[in-house]
Amino acid sequence: MTSLQPRAGRRCHNSVNPLHSTLYFSPDFTQQLAGVGIDDPQAAYFAGRGAAMGAVGPGTVAATFYNFNPELIARHLPAVWETASPQTVLDARLRAVDATLRRLLGDDAVASDEMAEAARLALRAAEACSRHARPLYAAHADLPVPEQPHLAFWHAATLLREHRGDGHLAVLLAAGLDPLEALVSHTATGKGMAPRWILATRGWRRTDWDAAAERLRGRGLLDAESGLTEAGAQLRQDVEADTDRLDSAPYEHLGAEGVERLTELGRGFLVTAASAGAFPGDLSG
Repeated sequence: MTSLQPRAGRRCHNSVNPLHSTLYFSPDFTQQLAGVGIDDPQAAYFAGRGAAMGAVGPGTVAATFYNFNPELIARHLPAVWETASPQTVLDARLRAVDATLRRLLGDDAVASDEMAEAARLALRAAEACSRHARPLYAAHADLPVPEQPHLAFWHAATLLREHRGDGHLAVLLAAGLDPLEALVSHTATGKGMAPRWILATRGWRRTDWDAAAERLRGRGLLDAESGLTEAGAQLRQDVEADTDRLDSAPYEHLGAEGVERLTELGRGFLVTAASAGAFPGDLSG
């Protein structure tokens, strides 16, 4: 077995994770959650992603989601669980996944040998994920694996996403980046969400954003034009490298050939989904 190339795990994650994320931009998700009584899109997101942890309150979600304003979370939690139980939400979420993937990829792709292969590979990688200090991953790891391959693939992608995400939060803390500083500095790399989307969905005000940017300038990480300084660029590179290190086990377990194949399959599905309008055109920037 050949050894993994540098950042092979990150490349694999970057091909698999966005397909998982299509759910939260999907009208099918909004429709299914509204069908169980949750018709506010922000409440639907907090419930849909947090339901695996049970009927949690705003503190748990603020801790595990990291970059949302706690005031926004508290508007919807724990009240949302009076409308629909976590299990009801999880069932609605899975129906939305089914509808979303069928709409974006087509029934032939959903039923294909390639989808079944992707599910097997992603689930094999997830066998090496660790529960310790990874609350969102651990909660999802307690859920049953769906029988249908496309749903199993989405489930495995969720495990890999939250495993990496939990480790990433530990790295952000160690780097001294608070929730909004993490967002501002990520956007400054050119790879993060556009400020308009962050302010609209994360509950922060423009004054909060500007204050975070000023704190980063005070540390020498951001320049006057809100671009990364050399030190800021290095910090963001270090954050990603440390996240890779904490997230290496699943991809080492899968092996170089498996990682390469999963990356190829995930990228193919992602290109199809993106071409079908899975993501807003102004999401990044």
